[in-house]
Amino acid sequence: DDDKPKTVFWHRELPPLEADLVAEQTVEATSNRVPGTLAHRDELWDQCYRELMQNAESRIAQEMTRLGGHFAHVHDEAIDPRHDDVAGEAWLHGRFNFMLYRRQPASF
Repeated sequence: DDDKPKTVFWHRELPPLEADLVAEQTVEATSNRVPGTLAHRDELWDQCYRELMQNAESRIAQEMTRLGGHFAHVHDEAIDPRHDDVAGEAWLHGRFNFMLYRRQPASF
């Protein structure tokens, strides 16, 4: 994906100067479920976090397309662990707030 221009900017990264602010948006995303065990806890957390962030970026890109935006600047996130004791599974859930931007129309 290095050939694709960057469209999602995280926290301190700034969108292009020529972008016009449209509105604030929120998306939610989750990681895949993993065994809710203490064994390999750090590795499972890292795996869930990577999956969550990939899923969040994908959801943000979907919302940009749906709303006709060109860039997104994520400025706030809340990530919580979730557990299903019956199934013995755990996963991460995230809520991501971002500003949606559009390219400025070309001036003649």
